[in-house]
Amino acid sequence: MGTKTSTIAMKVPSVDLRAQYADIREEIQAALQEVLESQQFIFGPKVEQFEQEMARYCGTQYGVGVASGTDALLLSLKAVGVGPGDEVITSPFSFFATAGAIHNLGAVPVFVDIQPDTFNLNPELIEAKRTARTKALLPVHLFGQCADMKPVLDIARHHGLPVIEDAAQSIGAEYCLDGLWHKAGSLGDLGCISFFPSKNLGAFGDGGLVVTGRQELDDQVRLLRFHGGRTKYVHERVGYNSRLDALQAAVLSVKLKHLDRWVEARRAHAATYDRLLGASAWDSAVVPPLIRDYAKSVFNQYVIRCHRRDALKEFLEERGISTAVYYPVPLHLQPCFNDLGYKAGDLPVAEKACREVLALPIYPELTEEMQNYVVTQIRDFYRK
Repeated sequence: MGTKTSTIAMKVPSVDLRAQYADIREEIQAALQEVLESQQFIFGPKVEQFEQEMARYCGTQYGVGVASGTDALLLSLKAVGVGPGDEVITSPFSFFATAGAIHNLGAVPVFVDIQPDTFNLNPELIEAKRTARTKALLPVHLFGQCADMKPVLDIARHHGLPVIEDAAQSIGAEYCLDGLWHKAGSLGDLGCISFFPSKNLGAFGDGGLVVTGRQELDDQVRLLRFHGGRTKYVHERVGYNSRLDALQAAVLSVKLKHLDRWVEARRAHAATYDRLLGASAWDSAVVPPLIRDYAKSVFNQYVIRCHRRDALKEFLEERGISTAVYYPVPLHLQPCFNDLGYKAGDLPVAEKACREVLALPIYPELTEEMQNYVVTQIRDFYRK
């Protein structure tokens, strides 16, 4: 495979936040300075402004800033009454927080296998996993593409179940329901968003948000995020300390103005990858992501399926190309969930994906020269 130094012609990171910051430095610094001058760091006008901006962007009436995407899931689940002994149906192919939030409320994550082409939960398998203890459905919009929500919503309505969307990776993604396009997070009862720095809309630290069109759920999430109290020292419920601070809100308000432009750049880069990979004679070894007709992806990641994934990843790293595996171990086979009784082979589509997926670099500032280099190196690997 050659040496790590002699074969590197170009460095291609998975994400380049420095390049993003350089483009908006003056706007960011002015927004931060405004907060510093005000000395209003907890709640206040900057947070309220951003909550309203996000609600408008997602097409919902309400938005509630919280401390992280994980907390957005936790508070949303608690707001709809999920508690000890309840079951929540979700995907096994997601970041750990999806299942961890369910477990941390004393509830049981019930995993449904995924679709092989979108990596999202397969709605055709939900009914077989539903029981009398099922309290909610928690579909995940993975890698920037919405799950197939119409059948999920139909099942939920039929059985009177709330739907919580894990939209941590999919802010701005869209789904076509009954001929109309809807933003991720606006389809179910609650939508959960993460502002982890590497997300399409990333903070300068942790942050999250819950969107909803239901006033009573907005009220409950607001109550839960601040120790269950509306007024100082009076607590209606036992809640949490989960607040999006004003500095993060100021940063995110600036970035939100650029989000659509960044998303269009990601889509253009995804189309370039599709073209370059599809034109290759070795394309049977690499399968680009499929975007369904009902979805408009925001490409938080560009994830391929590939033969000899781990060897390819090592080969690319030696040539200066940073890639990532989302995710190497499905949730149902995580050691902490051994007591749930799942075993290898129970959810074969998710397990196969964990052996084959690889996320290629994708971010707005990526150049076509970089993408050509990435695909050339993939081609060289499969020619060996």
